[in-house]
Amino acid sequence: MTRSQASAALRTDDLQDRFRAVRALTEALAAPLSDADATLQSMEDASPAKWHLAHTTWFWETFLLREHAPGYRLFDERWPFLHNSYYEAEGARIDRVARGLLSRPSLEEVLAYRAHVTGAMAALLGDPAHRPLIELGMAHEQQHQELLLTDIKHALFANPLGPAMWQGAPPQPAEAMGEGWFEHPGGIARIGHQSDGFAFDNEGPSHRVLLEPFALSSRLVTNAEWAAFVADGGYAEPRLWLSDGWAWVRREGISAPLYWREGEHFTHAGWQPRDPAAPVAHISHYEADAFAAWAGARLPSEFEWEAVARGENGEVSAHDPSGGNQLDSPHGWDAAPSPRGSPGLFGDCWQFTRSAYLPYPRFSPAAGAVGEYNGKFMSGQVVLRGASCATPRGHSRPSYRNFFYPHQRWQFTGLRLARDIR
Repeated sequence: MTRSQASAALRTDDLQDRFRAVRALTEALAAPLSDADATLQSMEDASPAKWHLAHTTWFWETFLLREHAPGYRLFDERWPFLHNSYYEAEGARIDRVARGLLSRPSLEEVLAYRAHVTGAMAALLGDPAHRPLIELGMAHEQQHQELLLTDIKHALFANPLGPAMWQGAPPQPAEAMGEGWFEHPGGIARIGHQSDGFAFDNEGPSHRVLLEPFALSSRLVTNAEWAAFVADGGYAEPRLWLSDGWAWVRREGISAPLYWREGEHFTHAGWQPRDPAAPVAHISHYEADAFAAWAGARLPSEFEWEAVARGENGEVSAHDPSGGNQLDSPHGWDAAPSPRGSPGLFGDCWQFTRSAYLPYPRFSPAAGAVGEYNGKFMSGQVVLRGASCATPRGHSRPSYRNFFYPHQRWQFTGLRLARDIR
């Protein structure tokens, strides 16, 4: 399957074509990496690219093939201990911080594992009874595609040489976007997943919320605006910061977004000039909240964001320039993903909200090990909405809830301001 064929298959209704396309995309994203590159783990939050390749394969083997394919035998009985992530029901596993010590299996062996499992899955793809779990498996692998990209970016950044994962011309300058606002009159809004299509368990049940009148910015905050915040002493003014955020700034010596240095930022293409008009990225929730206070605005709630997004389309054609900058946008898979500025609510950066990551009313986790997927993480994290330049097209939707701890910023995270209407 060529890359153009795989990109088209990601948007088809044919389950077998979509499965093969998702598997192909993961391998295409890792193709520029050497075995040494793919083994790197630069911090506890990140995992090696090789581990992402194997873990997504372990998911198919564990929850589909082992349980539902008669006569299937594990590719290697020692590997589930290496590639289980956090599923307590699946037993003991290697400590997360030790994933970077796995020089073996080699990248070549992991790719052979992937080929074996992908081939074995053919026997299950045509059975409608397995479709819900297959849909979950594809969405799971798409999440790890983005994590693979963001984790290897951090690992390459840690190298003093600033190596590039992809070579090529730097991205075209972003087009400056005018200031505008989506105004919402408030009232009762229906929140959560509301169709027959796939959604993660944390997107439901659908329920009603009461919104006060508000406005949501039509664009993301830019690098130029963030540079003004830095120049105005934003990182040195405690009145702008949440208490935990101010303690984090002082403890970690934070004075700019991750990957910034004078006039430049680090990308998958190495160090590049920083585009003032492009959306700012790699900021924490603490930083986003402080900037909003400095700007005389605030972060939106996740419900406000979704209420506006119900009027936006997060699953447009990859060739539609109004569809947002996401992974299969025209820059393709051979170019470094980078925020570039685009209309609409989806693409470029995941957008912080002011909402804690909590269960919706009447939420209950699914039965079995897959019930551990989202629910047990509903503590101490904040919700982000939208999609980023590293998010596979079609993965996000208005009800999608991403979530991270407030100090984390190695993902493509940005912000969109909100304000009250009185």
